[in-house]
Amino acid sequence: MRCRLGVRASNSTRASSSPWSVKFPNRSPTNCAAESDAQAQPSRWVEPTQVRAAHLESTVTKVSNVFRLPVGARPSPQLGEQRPLEPTSPKRSEGGIVAGFLAPHPPHLIYGENPIQNEPRSEGGWETLRWAYEGVRRRIREVYRPDVIVVHAPHWITMVGHHVNCVPRSTGVSVEPIFPHLFRYHYDFQTDVELAHAIADSAEGLGLTVGRMTNPRLRVDYATIGSLHLVNDSWDIPVVSLSANNNPYFYSDAPQDQMELLGEATRTAIEATGRRAIVIASNSLSHMHWDREPDPPEDMSAEHIYNQHQYQWDMHLLEALRSGLGPDDLRSIISAHIEATASETKAGSLTWMLSALGWPVMPADVLAYGTVIGTGNGIVEWDMGKSMIS
Repeated sequence: MRCRLGVRASNSTRASSSPWSVKFPNRSPTNCAAESDAQAQPSRWVEPTQVRAAHLESTVTKVSNVFRLPVGARPSPQLGEQRPLEPTSPKRSEGGIVAGFLAPHPPHLIYGENPIQNEPRSEGGWETLRWAYEGVRRRIREVYRPDVIVVHAPHWITMVGHHVNCVPRSTGVSVEPIFPHLFRYHYDFQTDVELAHAIADSAEGLGLTVGRMTNPRLRVDYATIGSLHLVNDSWDIPVVSLSANNNPYFYSDAPQDQMELLGEATRTAIEATGRRAIVIASNSLSHMHWDREPDPPEDMSAEHIYNQHQYQWDMHLLEALRSGLGPDDLRSIISAHIEATASETKAGSLTWMLSALGWPVMPADVLAYGTVIGTGNGIVEWDMGKSMIS
């Protein structure tokens, strides 16, 4: 659940001296926190449950027009400069998915890091999560060395179908609408257009409704930008970004079947094009959060989990992932976790990624867990080289 926090006028003075810096008017905070009515504590295993519609979103994000090219009118692939496809890892030299990451996107983490692309300046904060991401960057750069990063994000919301960014080069400023005083990020990245069209073709072949986004003026959402920055702040690897079909935001008990098909389509396209790929799911876990912001926002004395109920369910899900449970158990636990915590995984990113990985029966590595304005955030890694060895 997302709620509006007040934007403090004084924080505009904390922005960098960038020529793009702007001031925002003071806004009164709106109290929209809500307590979860699910009080049952999680057991060791859970059975599939019918998810109540208690955590429906109250508003629908209006999405910019997305254009579909007629058949036969697609532009020729215009890939960004890529490293050669020669073998780089002793574990895996052929094309395919080499790793997956659960990579939450809180804008506070970018704000705390103070990268040059982000206008606002901070005094730090949320270090344990940011340090874990530094380790992810090293592993991607030194171990996996992928040709492409494929990301599914919950805040590129499309009302009809699943959309794929097919713009060769995306540039602009991504702004977090609730936290514009923390996240105004200037992005510039290359898309692997050939792979983007291959994923769209594969998804259509499985019966999914698919859109190919070719509008270069469409502003890229902050979840996509946030996660991509956190896993690769040098932006030297082409990407493919996928939208979140809006249906789960209307029905918290919506099945994740389409996300599984989209994951299968992603894996098929990656293997068919011979890419070495990383797939990342850009979502937090429990998603109840505070409606008042400390001054400064990076005051860590105010940072803790929303409540114990949310924490226990986050640990239940993370324990399931690190235990290497099978697909049926994970599907059941993910569904129950959504019901219990208003989890952001309801947008389907985690299910998509696990499906793209082939629902590997292997222990995942939980690299870090921490809270951002009360939400639970886990950084988790699946090294598919370990799966091949086992």
